[in-house]
Order: sequence, then structure tokens, then C-alpha cells
Amino acid sequence: MRTGDPAGHAGHRVLPAGRAVATTSGPLASRRGPKVQLRHGEGDRAHLTSLQGLVALSLDALSSVAYGPEAIAIVLVAAGSAAIGYTLPITIVIALLLVILVTSYCQVIAAYPNGGGSYAVAKQDLGQRVSLLAAAALIVDYILTVAVSLTAGAASLASAFPVLAPHLLETCLVGLAVLTAVNLYGLADSAKVLLLPTLLFIAAILGIVVVGLLRTQPAAVVGTPEPLPAYEAVSVLLILKAFSSGCSALTGVEAIANGVPMFRRPRVRRAQRTELMLGALLATMLVGLAVLIRRDSVVPRADVTILAQLTAGAYGTGWLYYAANIIVAFALGLAANTSFGGLPVLMSLLAKDNRLPHLFSLRAERPVHRYGVAAVAITAAVLLIAVDANTQRLIPMFAIGVFIGFTISQVGLVRHWTIRRPPRWVGKVALNGVGAVITAIAALVLLFSKFTEGAWVVVVVVPLLMLMFSRIEGYYTKVDEALQRGRPQPVPHAPDPASALVIVPISPAHTVSALTEKALSTALAFGHEVIAVAASDSSETTEDIRRKWDDWHPGVNLEVIESPRHTVVRPVIEYVKRKETSGRWLIVVIPGVVPAHPRYRILHTQRDLLLAAGLRDHTNAVVCFAQFQIRA
Repeated sequence: MRTGDPAGHAGHRVLPAGRAVATTSGPLASRRGPKVQLRHGEGDRAHLTSLQGLVALSLDALSSVAYGPEAIAIVLVAAGSAAIGYTLPITIVIALLLVILVTSYCQVIAAYPNGGGSYAVAKQDLGQRVSLLAAAALIVDYILTVAVSLTAGAASLASAFPVLAPHLLETCLVGLAVLTAVNLYGLADSAKVLLLPTLLFIAAILGIVVVGLLRTQPAAVVGTPEPLPAYEAVSVLLILKAFSSGCSALTGVEAIANGVPMFRRPRVRRAQRTELMLGALLATMLVGLAVLIRRDSVVPRADVTILAQLTAGAYGTGWLYYAANIIVAFALGLAANTSFGGLPVLMSLLAKDNRLPHLFSLRAERPVHRYGVAAVAITAAVLLIAVDANTQRLIPMFAIGVFIGFTISQVGLVRHWTIRRPPRWVGKVALNGVGAVITAIAALVLLFSKFTEGAWVVVVVVPLLMLMFSRIEGYYTKVDEALQRGRPQPVPHAPDPASALVIVPISPAHTVSALTEKALSTALAFGHEVIAVAASDSSETTEDIRRKWDDWHPGVNLEVIESPRHTVVRPVIEYVKRKETSGRWLIVVIPGVVPAHPRYRILHTQRDLLLAAGLRDHTNAVVCFAQFQIRA
């Protein structure tokens, strides 16, 4: 029984309306207490299951089979059609690297369950500078993922529907707007939207592999043959270039580790299961397509992609061929959703670390970082417009950012195991060490071989992002020092009534009104001296204000400021500044009208907001709003 409860009434409380409500405490209360109905997006149900996570965060990686094998073939064909046979061994090496990365990111998920991927690893185990590099590289990769996915999807769609060819940019922007709206509504809902297209894409690609392998020869051949002069010999450098280009198929593997907080509990187990599902599907698709490319000697042809040739070889040129190409195009467009799932979470972590504005850490009622989603959409839109929705202008810089992240996460895990030395730590160090070497080689080859084709942009943007993070962090450090956050402070005390002054700026149009009455009543509630202030643009207006005030006689002194320039905000600000010189505590109570519907807000002057902004910028006064609600 709590102290002060009447005997026999410890389980009751009296509401303002006079009704007694039974209450309990302890474990029984949590079982029997009333349940509040959750809104959409609240509670654990709003988070992702393993299947929803695969749909929402993995489509980027899965859809990369549409251009990863082709990227290998385009490099190898420089040595003639016979060199296409190297596609399979290179793809097998990429699949082995995928196994290492998936295993590594399962370790990252367990070690860093708050998300952040390579950024979280670097921040904890590699220091500040490396963590800034990881964050910058991830942001670049995420934004490029949106742009590349949308442009590739638009180009594939235009191949099926030539009427869209002159409108690739508009198609991309429409797709971007749709994805933005869906993600603002909630990630779990976007997962539902993406479920069917993702499953259809997986079925289409696996169908190409299975049906193609069952056929002894291609069902059909599409595209126009092109001359393939062998102007380069097969060399280690050529193999490395083909390998690094093919590694673009691994982009997106890190997204699940970045978005662990989006999963339902137990989050770590669900996220790891999703990562393993992604690895198994992606490896199967890549190796299966590579086997078909080698067996059928598929080389690049005009007007069609290699995946389209494999589709025709498996399904023929009937309706299944067109359906599969449309599904692939749609999946490429929707692959951009990976960035909408992972980047806002990363930006929220950066905001909590004082490296991005704090508004990026805010979430709406639904579990959505809306400012992060908006930032992704705006940046991607600017990039799409800058390159005029041309995929080839984006590809050279696409995979560099993610391979920087891969390398950092591998090196960070090596340090993590070396310091903590858990059971079987030597094997983990060897695994992550090999992964770090391979991904670092791929990143360097990509950087040097694609530097003049656009990779230089990454070299410029990443340091600029690191500088921005550092400057923002420095600013927040100064703010903390100025606010003396965490340091002992004197006990708060109320000012002497004689040393405080409450100022109520009123409008001549509302000299005597319910709005003014509420503002004055609010000011008087502070218990200090209250002065009403009005700005007048003529002597006639001044006399009218004083006459109405005297007739009303509200018990508050009124001061009228002459303002020949017809301004009402600046004179009040100057008045408050003059009062500040007396050293008194100043409180300004600003009356304002709140319309019944937001659409009516534009019909009211924004004087209250302008005055509040001016007082905030030019004075140290405490600003309060006395809002009068207009009922419908």
C-alpha cells in the first residue's frame, strides 16, 4: 500500500470527473491492464520478418544478376569470343567471395545489432577517420544504387516499349516518386508491395537457369551479331578487370547488416537468416547464368542484353520471353528500395553520433526515418537529372563505394577478433583477412581502370562527405560545451516578480478580442508585471487603440509604438531589445490564431511566426505562444 492512500483504497484512484477506476500493480497489471489499440506502424508487427527483409533489403543484390555476368563478358570479349569461357571460373571466384562476405556480415549482425554495417565496425574497432570513410562510402553507394537501379530499369522497360525511349529521365523520376511515397508510408508496407515482384523475379531467373540447362541447345537466338576483334590478349590484368567488373553483382549484400533494427525480434537471428537466404539465392543465380554463358558461348550482341539472350535461349521468343524481360526491368527499378531501407537507418546512426543533423534521427509514428527517406529521394533525383538517366555514366563509380565498405568491415572484424579472442578466433581472422585482401584488390582495380570514366567523382565526393561529417561533429561539440551538458549546474530558481517582465504584442485589429484576452490571461498567469504592446502606423490608429483599451480596461498597461513605415514586427523586436538593457527577465507571449483546417492557414498573416523568429534571432527573451483555436 502506497503512503497517503486511504486504507482499503490502495487499488483505486479518483479521476477529475469524479469516477473511481480500479488499478493494479505488479505482474498481474501487465496481463490484465487495458490495451491501447496500436496505430499503423506501431509495435513489433511494423518491423520486418525474414522474408519481408529479403524483399525490402535484398532486391538490389538479387537484381544485380541482370548486369553482373554481362559486365564480365563485356571485359573478356576484348580478347575474342573464346575468352568468354573465363566467365564461369571468374563467377565461381565471385561466388566464393560472396560466401565470405555473407559469413562476415552474419558476424557483423551479431556483433553490431544496432545496424550500421561497416560504419559500426569502423567506429568501434578502427577509429574516427576510418569510420568517417566507411560512412561516406556507404552513402555514395546507396545513392548510386537508387540511380543505377532506376536507370537500368527504365532502359530495360524502354527496350520492351520503345515509346518510352525518349522519356527515360521522366520514367526514372516517376519511379523514384512512387518508391518515396511507399517508403514514407512505412517500410513494412513497402515490403508487402515488393513481395510479388521479387518472387516473380527470383522465379524468372531460376527458371532461366533450370530450363536453359535442361535444353541441349538454345531455344532461340536474339540480337544482332557484332564483330568481335581480339585487340587484347588474355592476361592477369584483363582477368582482374573482368573480376572487378563482375563484382558489381555483390552490391547490396551489406544492406541487411545496415538495417538490423528494422527486423522483428529476435532481430539478430532474423537478419542472419535473411543474409543467408540472400547469399544462397544470389550465388545460385550467378553460377547458373555463368554456366549457360560458357556452354552456349553467349557474347554481347546489339540491341539486347546477355540476360535477354539467355532468356530467349531458355523460354524462346514467345510470351514468356517478354514477361521475363518486363519482370527483370520492374525488379531493377524496385531494387532502389534497398537504399530507402538501409540509408535512412545509417543516417540516423550518424545523427546520433553528431555527424549529421539531429533531425535525421527522428522517426514518425510509423517506424520511418522520414527525413532520411526525403534526403535519399532528393539526392537521387538531382543525380538522375545530372546524368540524364544514363546508366553508363553511373556504372564506373557504382561498386567502388561498396567495396570500400566491404574492405573496412573485413579489416575491422580482423581487429575485433584479434582484440577479443573468442573461441576459434584464428579461423575467423583468416576468413576475414582473405576477404579484406580480395575486396581491397577489387576496389583498387575498379578505381584505376574506371578513373577517367567517372570513378574520379567518388574520389572527390567521399573526402567532401568526410569533411562535412567532421565539421558537423565539431559544431555539436561546441554546442555541448556552451550548454555545459553533463556538468554540475546551480539549482534552478524562480526570478523575483519585480525583476521579470511579460510583454504581450497585440494587433490593432484585435485590440479588444478573445484572442487578446487569452494572451493577457496567459501572461498574468506568470505572476509578473505585464505590459501590452501595439504598433501603430498613424495618430488616428493610436487614438483608436487607446480609446478601445480604456473602454475595455483589462487591468494591464498598454504601450503604443509609432511605426510610420507600417511595419509591426520590427518595432516590437526593437522594443524588447530596449527592455533587455534593464537586465530584467523578459517573457514575450505572442497571440496567434490556429485555424480549424490546415488549408486555411494561408488565409492568416504569419505575424506570430515572423515575430517569434525575429525575437529568437535578436533577443534572449523567452517566447511563448497563446494560441486561439478556431473551431469548425
